[in-house]
Amino acid sequence: MKIAKPIALLIEAFEKLPGVGPKTAQRLAFYLLHVPNSQLQEFAEALSDLKKNTKLCSVCKNVGEEDPCLICSDKARDRSIILVVEQPLDLIAFEKIGRYKGLYHCLHGSISPLDNIGPDELYVDDLIRRVKDKALKEIIIATNPTMEGEATAMYLVKKIKGENSKVKVTRLGMGIPTGADLEYADEVTLTRAIEGRREI
Repeated sequence: MKIAKPIALLIEAFEKLPGVGPKTAQRLAFYLLHVPNSQLQEFAEALSDLKKNTKLCSVCKNVGEEDPCLICSDKARDRSIILVVEQPLDLIAFEKIGRYKGLYHCLHGSISPLDNIGPDELYVDDLIRRVKDKALKEIIIATNPTMEGEATAMYLVKKIKGENSKVKVTRLGMGIPTGADLEYADEVTLTRAIEGRREI
């Protein structure tokens, strides 16, 4: 079926986005075709401003409007603790909870040899520079519980301990999610749940 070239190009652009298949890309393109021009203009401006009006924080590598970002420049944050996450989206998830009051460090990925992503492609060296801070007491590694996340965590522990043996390195507690049945949990999840048990 012949599709007008501008629509076909937009569909192709949407298909490049993660999690967007051909059908969704078509729906999005045809939806935008029918929205008022003013709304389409707002959408185009938001896309155009995305790169122009954002900066990578020179301290934690979070994405913000200023450098350093609002979290790093907040004097009320606990500077003795750094939570290491894979992506800025993970940082947002922790901020939504409102319970963590320390600083962050975004790696912008995880070590994945199959995808040719090694430590040099991540912001590991920037983290190691921060580890030298005498005020730092703890680093929480909050990488995803995947093979890549685990490999990244192990690599970080080795690098951090090699640079500052006094800093405490912890990993997020993992195990059985609230509301889950134990009979459906896999062996790795149950093992983590037992290892990460705490006194009540």
